[in-house]
Amino acid sequence: MGALQQNTKYKYLMSLGHFCSDINQGALSAVLPFLIAAHGYSYATAASLVMISNLVGSAVQPLIGYLSDKRSTTWAIPAGVLMAGSGIALTGFTSSFFGLCIAVVISGTGVSLFHPQAVKLVNYASDANNKARSIGIFSFGGSLGFSLGPMLVSTAILAVGMHGTAVFLALALISSTIFFSQYKSMTELGARRASAGKSGGAGGADDWRAFGRLCFVIFGRSIMMCGMNTFLALYWIHELGQTERAGSAALSVYYAMGAICTLLGGRLADRFGCRRMIKISLSFFVPAVLLLVLTHNLYLASALLLPIVASLYFSYSPMVVLGQQYLPNHVGFASGVTLGLAISIGGIMAPVLGMVADRFSLSAAFCAMAALAVVPLTASFFLKPAEDERAEQSA
Repeated sequence: MGALQQNTKYKYLMSLGHFCSDINQGALSAVLPFLIAAHGYSYATAASLVMISNLVGSAVQPLIGYLSDKRSTTWAIPAGVLMAGSGIALTGFTSSFFGLCIAVVISGTGVSLFHPQAVKLVNYASDANNKARSIGIFSFGGSLGFSLGPMLVSTAILAVGMHGTAVFLALALISSTIFFSQYKSMTELGARRASAGKSGGAGGADDWRAFGRLCFVIFGRSIMMCGMNTFLALYWIHELGQTERAGSAALSVYYAMGAICTLLGGRLADRFGCRRMIKISLSFFVPAVLLLVLTHNLYLASALLLPIVASLYFSYSPMVVLGQQYLPNHVGFASGVTLGLAISIGGIMAPVLGMVADRFSLSAAFCAMAALAVVPLTASFFLKPAEDERAEQSA
């Protein structure tokens, strides 16, 4: 197999892994209405499960990313998908809130193990002209997993009860077996690129200040993203008067559109620049969410999902690539922070938005998200051009 074909294989293999990892995160958001119905939890209590999962990610992902810059952590890919699915499967087999916390910690740890090493392998399998497109392919798998997770978990629970979550354990066992079979070749790819990096010199100086600015933008986007993931299905059910199945379906459609926008966002960022895509896409969110709150028409609300999704998902791949370009000598750490620590801020804010929903309404929580979205939009105009972008501009 030629080098180009082999690199392409790794991109799609990691996209498959991203699907198997993030289908569990999509399921977590969709299982909340069932947990509320079964155990009588408040919005804030249910949302705290998302916070716990994200807090785990904030601690584990940067650590794994840092370790992957020092030594091989290929083992984290199969181990991660196995733990991610096992944790979600456990949510249907415990009746205590403490047990649910343990389950989401296991799942969150698994998701956190997978991402930094997988994104680093995608970076290794890409060249300078298609990095955003490659991240888009990788992200497409995750977005597709997010979209199918709600549908799978709601169908399984409605069919056999809460024990239907066991389907995620079966998927985890199958996918982790596939990645264990590819362990040697994935390790060899990392070793070759690490050796080439040492012999060819560093890929430029790390710009930690620019990376810090980017993280500030991602902090805000993560609040918007996690808020939508957590409360969209609940909004469909309690504000638009739809069934739990319809709420899960809306979440699945939202994630499916996100998968498509992720692919398009990567291609457009390679063509027009990462910073430009981030600024343009983030500008859609505030007006779209405010219109969503003002309407109680199901069809108009469904149509408004498109600009909301475009805002959140067009910006995803450019942010990841920009982080790697700001820290070319710490790609694993950059991936761990942009996918872990920064994203987890949204999970921390989820219970706060839940308290707003409990005290006022779900519409008020969505208005709060729109207000907070002004911050990352403003910050995006202060992002510094990366070294690659400056070279293209001078040419």
